[in-house]
Amino acid sequence: MKIFLNLSIVYHVVRFLIVCIIGQTLYFKFTGSEESRYIFTILAMEPWGRIGLAILETVCILLIIIPKYVWLGALLAFNLMLGAILSHFVFLGIVVQDDGGLLFGLAVLVFFLSIYLLYIERKKIPYIKDSFPID
Repeated sequence: MKIFLNLSIVYHVVRFLIVCIIGQTLYFKFTGSEESRYIFTILAMEPWGRIGLAILETVCILLIIIPKYVWLGALLAFNLMLGAILSHFVFLGIVVQDDGGLLFGLAVLVFFLSIYLLYIERKKIPYIKDSFPID
């Protein structure tokens, strides 16, 4: 029982961390901060890409908050962060405007946290839930 409680706490902390990390970046994307405009200009996605991704990230947060759809929010977060990581590698570099690699590090953290959530929620994912043996 004690292990179950600890795993449950970890599960909720991971959800909270993803929501907080993605949520704090939304402010900068929606308000068009200088750094966000710089990033999306380099990616040739300013302003529509910035706003579109902010909307997708908002949907991601809402899905992670709703217990029934955590798996879908984690899948969306996984894909969004994969795109962010690849953008850093291909176009932006690890350090963007002297941030010390913070944005890249947060993307990597959310990427791995979303993998954890997908693993925990794997039996709720349509089409693959029947692939896992009953524990």
